[in-house]
Amino acid sequence: MKLLVNGPRRAVLVLLLGSAALLASCGGGTQVEPFQPTRVLAFGDENSVITAQGRKYTVNGLKTDANGVKTVDCDINALWVQRLASGFGLLFPDCNPNAVADLRSRIYAQAGTKVADLAAQVDQHLATDTFSGKDLVTLLTGQNDVLDQYAQYPGVPKAQLLSNVYEAGLALARQVSRIADAGGKVLVSTVPDLAYSPFAIAENTDTGDSTRGALLGELVAKFNEGLRVGIAKESGEEVAIMLTDELVQAMAKFPVSYGAMTNVIAAVCDKALAATVDLCTTDTLVIGGEALKYLWADDRHLSPNGHLYLGNLAATRSRANPF
Repeated sequence: MKLLVNGPRRAVLVLLLGSAALLASCGGGTQVEPFQPTRVLAFGDENSVITAQGRKYTVNGLKTDANGVKTVDCDINALWVQRLASGFGLLFPDCNPNAVADLRSRIYAQAGTKVADLAAQVDQHLATDTFSGKDLVTLLTGQNDVLDQYAQYPGVPKAQLLSNVYEAGLALARQVSRIADAGGKVLVSTVPDLAYSPFAIAENTDTGDSTRGALLGELVAKFNEGLRVGIAKESGEEVAIMLTDELVQAMAKFPVSYGAMTNVIAAVCDKALAATVDLCTTDTLVIGGEALKYLWADDRHLSPNGHLYLGNLAATRSRANPF
């Protein structure tokens, strides 16, 4: 089985599920049919976005034509949702270099999205479509909520900021329930732990306040707490949670266990060569930088290696959950 890995991918991958699993129960063996979605519907922020130009908010891969001209290739350095979809043999129209017909998966995510914007993305889908038990619906947002609240400190008291992000987590949970009640199978992610980001490290230094990174971590944790509390009533048959915060923590603490990373504290994209992360390519990296050896693309968005392991986590949760 050839899954989407670090190099380019040029065709829809066929998932070989193998033999159906047989689980023993008190009454004897029961055949269990593995969850096989017919499409992936991705909602959220820039962590799930492929632009009209095929760019992503991480390190963009390049291809070179016969004349030596380099252009962005959306198939290289795949996003976590691309990796998740490809494991089920699915593609998004946003990155379809071989012009495969009748692709049903969709990306509704938009850059800059906060939780309050998520309802509009769901509305956009429901205006012309429905959710079904064969839809794997991904939700990854909240990072921009945390950063927005953090930016108000110390003008707004810490306790109020924590309360605000907790409410945002609850609001995300309400959209999870809305989609589940409409029939979709939901995979919702916690917010990545920004306390380990280059942004947090810089804030500790630039503000002269060594507790700033810890505050970011507290805000992330409180948002994720609200999300967990909000979805606690949901059945595992409808909703799965993906602990992206814990994944980022593990990658930062044990980098050699995740593709033998060599740098988990700095951005691999050089801002002098690419002002924003969507403009970052493998040709605009810091000296000696490698996209798969760093945890962070810029000061707050994951590198392709981060997306690789996030995609693996998403696939594991989707298959292990009793959808």
